Amino acid sequence: TSALAGFIFGFDTVVISGAEQIIQELWGLGAGMHGLVMSAALWGTVLGALLGGWPTDKFGRKKTLVWIGGLYLLSAIGSALAPEAYTLMFSRFIGGVGIGVSTVAAPLYIAEISPAEKRGRLAGMFQFNIVFGILVAFLSNFILGGIGENAWRVMLGVEAVPALIYMLMCFNIPESPRWLIIKRNDREGAIKVLSE
Repeated sequence: TSALAGFIFGFDTVVISGAEQIIQELWGLGAGMHGLVMSAALWGTVLGALLGGWPTDKFGRKKTLVWIGGLYLLSAIGSALAPEAYTLMFSRFIGGVGIGVSTVAAPLYIAEISPAEKRGRLAGMFQFNIVFGILVAFLSNFILGGIGENAWRVMLGVEAVPALIYMLMCFNIPESPRWLIIKRNDREGAIKVLSE
């Protein structure tokens, strides 16, 4: 489940490529504003990656992963419904923050929850899902590209589906046993997680 954060990471990063020329023409964006709108998610990613350790340590890996799904969901809906460039830029920035935090929280959670003999393979799933998300975004853009003048909104909004599924799945994962011991001194809870 936590590795699926990588799928949305890849999808969100690339999906804008199918919409960027239409958005530039639609709102008459100059080169500078066009660059800002298109790079907003990347700025959010940098911020999220720099600060992602704080919520992961303070609130726990599970809660952070749930909130990442929420950020992805808000980003997708906000991007699809954006009435102008600033709303789109803000929505993409929020998604970027989710991406950045996921680069810290998801691999950390996977490493802490995985049995030793499967740890490398399971941690690698996050990386695999990034690339898979990129591929699916390109396919999605190709399929949706010809559905009309608002195709770009559907391209950006379709991310809400995997984001919602991911967020709901995160409610069912256990907390990291390492976090339970270090931050909550909850040895009993950690043992329960490990025994499952």
